[in-house]
Amino acid sequence: MTRAFLFPGQGSQAVGMGRELAAAFAPARRVFEEVDEALKQNLSRLMFEGPEAELTLTENAQPALMAVSLAVVRTLEHEGGLDLARQAAFVAGHSLGEYSALAAAGTFALADAARLLKTRGRAMQDAVPVGVGAMAALLGLDLAAARAAAAEAAQGEVCDAANDNAPGQVVVSGHKTAVERAVAIAKTKGAKRALLLPVSAPFHCSLMAPAAEVMVKALAEVRMHAPAVPVVANVTARPASEIGEIRLRLAEQVTGMVRWRESVEFLREQGVAQAVELGAGKVLAGLCKRIAPEISASGVGAPAEVEAFLRTL
Repeated sequence: MTRAFLFPGQGSQAVGMGRELAAAFAPARRVFEEVDEALKQNLSRLMFEGPEAELTLTENAQPALMAVSLAVVRTLEHEGGLDLARQAAFVAGHSLGEYSALAAAGTFALADAARLLKTRGRAMQDAVPVGVGAMAALLGLDLAAARAAAAEAAQGEVCDAANDNAPGQVVVSGHKTAVERAVAIAKTKGAKRALLLPVSAPFHCSLMAPAAEVMVKALAEVRMHAPAVPVVANVTARPASEIGEIRLRLAEQVTGMVRWRESVEFLREQGVAQAVELGAGKVLAGLCKRIAPEISASGVGAPAEVEAFLRTL
């Protein structure tokens, strides 16, 4: 069966994530210890015990989610002989999840991925003063209608389509006043629901340009290897395998739209029949079922799920 592995993005974090994995599997514990050491921070305790407000901070949530995903990967490798190059046709991740996918595919060392995401999270948070930006989900509108609502709402400010997550689920991002206008306009265009999201910054829009500059420099300094399996890039919805292109796509991703719907459609076109989300939550598995119901989609994160998946390898 042609398989793809998916890696979750911000919003999937929850206090307690990874704790049962660490208790059950030594390879998972080693991942958390290595990330803690790389960041000079007891991130694992924050993940296991909270407080939630601190875990939700972008600079903590991003490396934490990557750590849980890689803990699952390393456990599957050590306990079940998972070989991504042989047992996956593609990997893909949502926003920060693209870094998890690249780390799983051997492009980044685990410690480098953790440090890059700490830098990325901090830079994204610092790019726009708190309260100036916002994001909103426009539910029930397709991408063209959502973009039209965003363009009408902008009125000289920034309001961009940030995430094309699934049919009828588009997120817009930009100045708070413009995003609030987009919410109102979307309702007049037939949106079933339009609501502001509880985020600390307006991700994936042009206001993130200062963060993109930070990431260009950070990515240039990190040693990278060609991925062992094709990694579908968020900004193109197509695989990137050459290191120079991967660096470019990751920098573009900070301000660019996450083309998740198209990414899953690409996987379907390539004959992917099974999509397995590795890490915290099952958001991407759920989106996959909406985008391409013919793909069997599931999540592997808890010890029982890991053990069940190990039996299929």
